[in-house]
Amino acid sequence: MPVEIPVLETQRLILRGPTPEAYPSFKSTFTSYRARFMGGPLNDYETWMLYAAEIGHWQIRGYGMWVIYDRDSGKTLGMAGGWKPAKWPEAELAWIIWPEVAGHGYALEATHAVRNYLYSNMGWTTAVSYIDPKNLDSIRLAERLGAEKDQGAATVDGHDIVYRHPTADQLAGSQLSHGIEMEIANYADPLFKPKGFALD
Repeated sequence: MPVEIPVLETQRLILRGPTPEAYPSFKSTFTSYRARFMGGPLNDYETWMLYAAEIGHWQIRGYGMWVIYDRDSGKTLGMAGGWKPAKWPEAELAWIIWPEVAGHGYALEATHAVRNYLYSNMGWTTAVSYIDPKNLDSIRLAERLGAEKDQGAATVDGHDIVYRHPTADQLAGSQLSHGIEMEIANYADPLFKPKGFALD
């Protein structure tokens, strides 16, 4: 039986399972320099195979990556979700934002919602993110989500850093969780102009 992929909604976003309609934006990103920290840029065949894996992952694992949509325009913005292909030591909390819409807090908003769902509805008790040490934007995002380097955790290939996310109990009612929600609210404010580094 096909897995029924839940729809998640936040203040600015709607997250849905991967569909053929979202593939052009996915392909544009993964064949570009933006994919350099995820094994790319990929060629057309590799990109097609990866997107097919995104769809199939839901059927095999029962969870996977959602496509992030702008609630108002319906435009795709990126992906976020759970990811555990073969040889991954642990289930990963992962994200990617299309380069033309980076810097507006979409990854923070989507990943916060996804993590809460995976903890509350999928029985996850922990989550990690495998990040290229040169991917400073993703490292900053992981740290803003409260994740910390786990030096003792197994890596995917020895060339990535493992960030361990707070557990559901650690997040519940915490100052960290409230801080994330306040930051998301600021990004949703049209007058909010973040200073410094562009943040996903």
